[in-house]
Amino acid sequence: MTVSSLETRSKPHYFPHRMNKMRSAKFKIGSVVKHRLYPFRGVVFDIDPIFNNTDEWYEAIPAEVRPRKDQPFYHLFAENAETEYVAYVSEQNLLPDESGEPVRHPQVKETFERARDGSYKPREHRLN
Repeated sequence: MTVSSLETRSKPHYFPHRMNKMRSAKFKIGSVVKHRLYPFRGVVFDIDPIFNNTDEWYEAIPAEVRPRKDQPFYHLFAENAETEYVAYVSEQNLLPDESGEPVRHPQVKETFERARDGSYKPREHRLN
């Protein structure tokens, strides 16, 4: 192997035509949202600017409803009629929840305070 081929291998490769413009998130931390297709809702507690989960998780989603990876993904304290859980959902599958009903997930009360408009704001944690 020549030095020039080693140099070529170690240089990063950039593909400007593959780079997408970073989109801003439609929802913010504390927003109450519902799924566009499935009967659950929740409070946003974290946001990934693009997909940031395993390929195994992604491939488990049926192909006909599999979301694009190049969009914000939201971590939710979620609930449905039977239970509470944590969900990871693409922006394209979320809508604002305008029911005004509080979210019953137990971690919501630990993490957020309910605002007058029905959204949630992060609790201030004071250090001793």
